[in-house]
Amino acid sequence: MRQLTILTLVFTLTLQIHAQNKKEKDQNAIKKMCGCYEVGFNFAETFSYSKDSTYKPSKVKHDKALEWVELVDDSENKIILQHLLIAGRGGKKMIIKHWRQDWMFENTNFYMYNGDNKWKYVKKDAQEVENQWTQKVYQVDDSPRYEGSATWIHADGKSYWENTTDAPLPRRERTKRKDYNVTVRTNKHEITKDGWIHDQDNDKVIREIGKEDVILAQEKGLNTYVKVEDSKCKAAQDWWSENNKLWKLVRKNWDKEFNKNKDLELATKVDDKRLYQHMFALKKDAKNKEIKKIISEFVK
Repeated sequence: MRQLTILTLVFTLTLQIHAQNKKEKDQNAIKKMCGCYEVGFNFAETFSYSKDSTYKPSKVKHDKALEWVELVDDSENKIILQHLLIAGRGGKKMIIKHWRQDWMFENTNFYMYNGDNKWKYVKKDAQEVENQWTQKVYQVDDSPRYEGSATWIHADGKSYWENTTDAPLPRRERTKRKDYNVTVRTNKHEITKDGWIHDQDNDKVIREIGKEDVILAQEKGLNTYVKVEDSKCKAAQDWWSENNKLWKLVRKNWDKEFNKNKDLELATKVDDKRLYQHMFALKKDAKNKEIKKIISEFVK
């Protein structure tokens, strides 16, 4: 009986060590997305299903940029990565606060996009997300965009994470396309020897209440992140040092909204300006009450 107890204890400890090693591999893979990168943004509409003979697919997109990915938070169960685009050359470089991705271990609280600037709060069972990481993606103004949960896979010399979830239209489509209102995104993040890739297979969906979703078209996206010397992104590093306190306050105010654990709807514009225009107009020493006022005006 004693021998059985010892074997059970050894087996339990072995499982715990394996789980810890797996989690460390996950954390390391996520943090490998940090640093300075030459980024290629590539999108092409692959199939269209419109019955309209005048339908025109989106133009093929090929863009390049230099981008710094900052490690903002590195705690046991949460890792925050902030993307900063570097535009211009020489002494005329301009820094654009880009998207943000938060990674949360075994997260159970979700804001799932449902079209028309609305996110539905969903509480998942702990068993459903066991050993999984949720990727929460935010807009340039730190408002929600999309999120989903999946397991990081480390096999055959590869590390990758893949999930399918609903999302708003991307910025490159939002002002040009009015014929669909939801993007069903399959996102794959894979670490490579040169950096990492963001591989996408997207459905452009028409969603109406009380009706089945209609796929208007499908799209392939491939964003490549090739690692370069960190010194090439010094302008972005300096910008973040000067502005990170402001954006920390912005995140805290959004967190207060998310912690209400209820459905969320945002106004498209306030005073004829979009949310990012209000946020980007803030000075780096803006007071908390200014930030709180902006967010409260957009939350319906």
